[in-house]
Amino acid sequence: MKILVIGSGGREHALAWRLARGAHEIVAAPGNPGIAQVARCVPVGVDQHDALCELAVAENVALVVVGPEAPLVAGLADKLRAKGLAVFGPGASGARLEGSKAFSKEFFARHRIPTAPFEICSTVEAANAAIERLGKVVIKADGLAAGKGVVVARDAAEAQQTVREMLEARRFGDAGKTVIVEQQIIGREVSVLALTDGKTLEVLPAVEDHKTIFDGDQGPNTGGMGTVSPAWTSEDLMTRIKHEILEPTVRGLHEDGIDYRGVLYAGVMVDAAGAPWLLEYNCRFGDPETQPIMARLVGDLGAVLLGAANGALPHGVIMSDARVAVCVVVASAGYPGTVKVGDPIRNLAPSSDDVIVFHAGTAEKDGALVTAGGRVLGVTALGVSVDQARERAYAVVDAIELPGKQVRRDIGARGR
Repeated sequence: MKILVIGSGGREHALAWRLARGAHEIVAAPGNPGIAQVARCVPVGVDQHDALCELAVAENVALVVVGPEAPLVAGLADKLRAKGLAVFGPGASGARLEGSKAFSKEFFARHRIPTAPFEICSTVEAANAAIERLGKVVIKADGLAAGKGVVVARDAAEAQQTVREMLEARRFGDAGKTVIVEQQIIGREVSVLALTDGKTLEVLPAVEDHKTIFDGDQGPNTGGMGTVSPAWTSEDLMTRIKHEILEPTVRGLHEDGIDYRGVLYAGVMVDAAGAPWLLEYNCRFGDPETQPIMARLVGDLGAVLLGAANGALPHGVIMSDARVAVCVVVASAGYPGTVKVGDPIRNLAPSSDDVIVFHAGTAEKDGALVTAGGRVLGVTALGVSVDQARERAYAVVDAIELPGKQVRRDIGARGR
């Protein structure tokens, strides 16, 4: 079948790559040079909703897969469905789980999903009072902030400074005009993605992300500097996450009258006692979590996503390679702050059976590959062990020539 993949990042490259391996014809909008290797790219931006609807109808696609969160929050899936198209991705009402952390935290509380104590604040005074009541806290911007709107404060002073930056200096614009002050839960984080048709779930293998820019989990948060799948989780823990977090979410959405067809991406903190706590939801595939998941996935993903889009998710038809996948992100100088685009990318090895190079922020200029964003590439390797996968990924990463390239050296090194 013909599938339209909307987006231009590493997540969309991974999705297009896996869907193409299922013998589907892929159209991508707008795509990137990596996606162009497996799909026909059409220069329509993710914010051009009317043009995307026209494209999907003109191409007579059987399925639309919306990659990024911003168009989902803005209601693109609703517009596409209104044209009679099958869409994998929630409508605007469901996408609020990511688009508003205040909405999502209230949803968790209402449906008794385990989450950290929190307060929703719109003034510095209210936020400072919440910091005093809750102790060690995390400050979160309410709206979309490209994965950078969360600050794990080391102490009250840093929490108060973060609140001022968000609420007064508007560090994240309108996304930070309301903040969530949330009590810190100490533990180890894991990402768990599940496909849903609004009634049932198919849980994908867990992934561990490495969020901060520097080794040893130091420095500011990013959209993700690397991932490992499967993660360190046990079967018992995954069962708890499914029963205590994911299934109550699907029930809660149904009770609230929200028809959610897409991905539920749960960021889960596991405390010292082994209990899972839901930190937040994303309403789409993660980036760079999707890269190792797609590298390991076996089966026809297109058929599964179409089933979910049509309200009849098939079960047991996709499996995962027994090997481990490690994704190492290559980022531009300056990321996660201001980055320069247009820098040349040289000595990039072609993908192989064991190593797939997913393009994230790349473009072509005068026939040469150049940077077009902060996170540039996601080098994803398979191996019989984490060590073998890491070795293969870093061998390709180290050969890449990019001025000022940033790479974490400890992806997958936390232990199992």
